Amino acid sequence: MEKQMATGLKTTFLVHFIVALIFGLTLLLLPQAWTLVGFPVREVPPYRLVGAAMLGFAASSWLSYKATVWEKVRIVVQMEIVWTVLAALVFLWGVLFAALPVFGWVGFVLMVGFAAAFIVFYARS
Repeated sequence: MEKQMATGLKTTFLVHFIVALIFGLTLLLLPQAWTLVGFPVREVPPYRLVGAAMLGFAASSWLSYKATVWEKVRIVVQMEIVWTVLAALVFLWGVLFAALPVFGWVGFVLMVGFAAAFIVFYARS
């Protein structure tokens, strides 16, 4: 019998989908809006590229949310661990050493939270 996906992991995928969708759409369609939270938008294409990538992560989280079997989402969880840990490190470096605005801490906290959740569910599976 195939191992079922944990309910908490399903919830994590749903929350990740919503957060990635919001940030992804904003970055892709309204990159200049990030000036409102202190990010200097000098070049629009990099913001849109990150937005497109985040929408890809949102899509993978939505598809994973709809799945029921652990083996169908295992590789997505592994990818999310890599992405969220690296993103958290980039945000931390940015706020400490690269004059990233205070809102960078929001990104850091979100990424650490998602990383912790994905790591816990991966370790339990």
